Amino acid sequence: MRVFVEGVGLLGPGLNGWQASRPLLAGDAAYAHMPTVVTASELLPAAERRRTGLPVKLALAAGRAAFVHAGRDAATTATVFTSSSGDGENLHHICATLASPEREISPTRFHNSVHNAPAGYWSIATRSHESSTSLCCHDASFAAGLLDAAAQVAVDGKPVALIAYDQPYPEPLHTVRPISASFGMALVMAPQATDHVFATLDISFVPGEASATRMTDSGLDAVRAGVPAARCLPLLAALARGATAVVILAYGKENHLRVAVAPWQ
Repeated sequence: MRVFVEGVGLLGPGLNGWQASRPLLAGDAAYAHMPTVVTASELLPAAERRRTGLPVKLALAAGRAAFVHAGRDAATTATVFTSSSGDGENLHHICATLASPEREISPTRFHNSVHNAPAGYWSIATRSHESSTSLCCHDASFAAGLLDAAAQVAVDGKPVALIAYDQPYPEPLHTVRPISASFGMALVMAPQATDHVFATLDISFVPGEASATRMTDSGLDAVRAGVPAARCLPLLAALARGATAVVILAYGKENHLRVAVAPWQ
């Protein structure tokens, strides 16, 4: 399946936006690990903005940046949201409440615990009535989201935005499911070339195990390995370099995705 990339959004540890991160991903500048900087989205009304947790802020910030880069209207574009962890902080509080004598959970916490909560907030923020899918596939959540989004682009012939995000769990959940940092990214993909397209992705689902592509920088590879959503980093690095490359993304233990990246002029 071939898709055309129009826009990228990125927020992660030491990765503050796509344009600022391109030299780091391409290997032209030194990477330094710093906490992920995320602010509340101005797209949401004040009441909804107060209710959102970090994953929603990550998803909205990355998604908005990708659409600005793409020059496309978010209200008329389908979306695929994918996350391994969802709102880990919120889930921690719910579990703690259920384990206490007072087992009453606030409606806001329950609302935000649903896996498609970011998609709901996105529809409010962008006034979008387009279709939206929310996925989870453990460590392969990014690969699953990319495959689903690419399939929609190929079958429906319409643009689709992929938004991937993850947040660390607090203890004791962190010991069981360690996620090293907060991370969000987005890709806006189209079925044909437009004035904003800068790269193409040829995406193939391949049966059989294969070694996933790693980052050459050890710090960036630690982020890739430590955050399921950050499995996208080798793909983003190829886009940042603006050169032809093949990226392998693990999809479980028995399959993988082969992504051929090429610049578009």
